[in-house]
Amino acid sequence: MTENNADKIINRAVLVGLNAHSLNNDENATDSSMEELAALLETAGGQCMGTVMQSKDSPDPRTFIGEGKVAEVKELVQAVGANMVIFDNSLSPSQQRVLCEDLGVSVLDRSALILDIFAQRARTREGRLQVELAQYKYLLPRLLGMWTHLERQEGAIGTRGPGETQLETDRRHIRRKISKLEEELRDVRRIRGVQRERRMKNEVPVVAIVGYTNAGKSTLLNKLTGADIPANNRLFDTLDTTTRMLEISDTCTVLISDTVGFISKLPHHLVEAFKATLEELEFADLLLHVIDASNPEWRDQAAVVDNLIRELGAEQTPRLEVFNKCDRYVGEIRPHGENMVSVSAKTGEGVDRLLEAIGKRLDSGARRVTIHLPYDKGGILEALYRDAKVEKVDYSDTIDVVAVCNPRTIGQLGPLVEGWQPHKEPWE
Repeated sequence: MTENNADKIINRAVLVGLNAHSLNNDENATDSSMEELAALLETAGGQCMGTVMQSKDSPDPRTFIGEGKVAEVKELVQAVGANMVIFDNSLSPSQQRVLCEDLGVSVLDRSALILDIFAQRARTREGRLQVELAQYKYLLPRLLGMWTHLERQEGAIGTRGPGETQLETDRRHIRRKISKLEEELRDVRRIRGVQRERRMKNEVPVVAIVGYTNAGKSTLLNKLTGADIPANNRLFDTLDTTTRMLEISDTCTVLISDTVGFISKLPHHLVEAFKATLEELEFADLLLHVIDASNPEWRDQAAVVDNLIRELGAEQTPRLEVFNKCDRYVGEIRPHGENMVSVSAKTGEGVDRLLEAIGKRLDSGARRVTIHLPYDKGGILEALYRDAKVEKVDYSDTIDVVAVCNPRTIGQLGPLVEGWQPHKEPWE
């Protein structure tokens, strides 16, 4: 094997999953979750060398899957030349340490793999802060296990030195880092709060796109706004929030944001860290829940997103379910209903119906009107630039302004609005 080929498959992993009666459905490994784990591994730059499933009444406290199954996994690792084992389930620090010792290779769980992908993909300063915070919180309880494991390998490189004293130093260092990162993210949230207040003052509606990873959120945003966001067929391709203006109609313009994709068994530390970004969902005027209609597991994936929306406190936000990839829908009858729209972000099918549905829910009653301002009331023009969408200004006998105004502004201007009547407004 050449050196280049060896580099390409430096992460060769055996995937392991446990299905136990005592675990909740979202904690268990299934055929579909193992397929997803293999896709996550590929996204992280690794190669799946084999898969092992175990069924038990309950997890083994020490080895999670039981001594016999550990021996089976070890044989497979040696046979295929794997250098790591990745579990679809969450492992405790002690189980991770024991498995690492018994198998003789690096052992990760699903959370660690997702964190690694996020670390690779984060581009903005905020994204990197969020991922780093989640990594440190994941690492802190595992420090003792890591050091104990190293100390048992007598003479191993990197084990000579201060030992337990170093462990305490590392703990203090990580706690300081966590505090610093949390403070920096609090600053980010404060800035977001100011921006949010400004949007609310200007009455600009906000639409947030949410959905399971790889459901086509970025492709949909590109189709709606003409944005040029990379949209690849891989998990977690978008981590950093992108916001664009979207003109729904000539009287309705909104801000629309893409968000990080959700996934089953998303690490709790990651959800906590990304709250600075995801709290935007709570303050959005409308959520577009993008669902991959071509995936046979779309119902389970939609349930994962619904649960996370609830966890983030955004369950009261109005929502449209957008069934994407409808050109590849696997059922006979497409999902339909009052708050459902079928689209293909790739071909553009159904996008006009989606825009109509968004406009129907967010239309504030704004109308294009002509306003005749006497010159002694010229100061109102400044307020119109701030509170309305001014399209044209002519100076003649009066200052004639064409603007898109909300009903409140129109009511305040009263007789200055062309065609205004005190009891009946012809533009309604």
